Amino acid sequence: MTRLKAYLWPAVGLAAILFSVNALYHELRGLSVDDFIASFQATSLGSWLLAIGATLLAYAALAAYDKLALDHLGHHGISIWFITVCSFTTYALSHNLGASVFSGAVVRYRAYRSKGLTAGEVGVLVAFCSFTFTLGTLTLSAIVLLVKPDIIERFAEFLPIEMSLTTGVIILALIGLYVLGSLIGLRPVRTRWFQLHYPRPWIVLRQLVIAPVELLGAAGIIYFALPEVGNPGYIVILGIFVASFSAALLSHAPGGLGVLELVFIAALPEMDPADVLAALAIFRLLYLVVPFVMALIVILIYERSRFLAQRDSGIP
Repeated sequence: MTRLKAYLWPAVGLAAILFSVNALYHELRGLSVDDFIASFQATSLGSWLLAIGATLLAYAALAAYDKLALDHLGHHGISIWFITVCSFTTYALSHNLGASVFSGAVVRYRAYRSKGLTAGEVGVLVAFCSFTFTLGTLTLSAIVLLVKPDIIERFAEFLPIEMSLTTGVIILALIGLYVLGSLIGLRPVRTRWFQLHYPRPWIVLRQLVIAPVELLGAAGIIYFALPEVGNPGYIVILGIFVASFSAALLSHAPGGLGVLELVFIAALPEMDPADVLAALAIFRLLYLVVPFVMALIVILIYERSRFLAQRDSGIP
């Protein structure tokens, strides 16, 4: 059973990639490499700078996820610099490797254990950050569905627009129940290994503010990289990104390879596929590839410093 679990998620991710690549092949049979290169090179310097700024905003929000989780756990003495580097490394790896909860947990465990957190507290921190992301996804999904209810037709033309409004209201109601639970002060859940306390109202309020920012920044990368011709606007791009990014995470495909492209191409029929692919290539470069390389460098430096410290102290 253990061996089966070890191969399950990689198998799921590979299957998602193969399915997406096959579907993309049928969608892009008429697209030439020259068209893609031309669209990529046509991206202006201003668009690049705005996309880079959106990338920095997204990763700053991810660092705020960790800071918020540590405040929830009562650990206030860890420097913001350490939190930022740890968060950046965690998400840069997990976004590229897939199975983000598990791959992110390994990095956080190594880093935060060195700062005095117990294994149970690290587990709560990972779960808290994952829930904060989910909260942001639900919040933005509800807003997009209520502001642009016709966006649902981009994914399934047979669904009525009223379903968007109903779904948006239901999501906001669920978020309201979460906030209500904090105001009431529900009792903590106790297990053999840790205690899971309901977030305090001030923590929940900060969650509601911080949670959507990462997705707003990440979607901004693609929006700024797309040309103005045929661009349906930021709210629509945000809605498509939330749907595609969620699908990529659920697929466990490394970097959402093929999944993001498939959803965006299908949901933006009014735009030239070459322009969409070029924008997604810029997104992958700024949000995935460059942070991944930087994260590997950070890990090498960190592990080397740990090794030297252990050697100097005589620890085997």
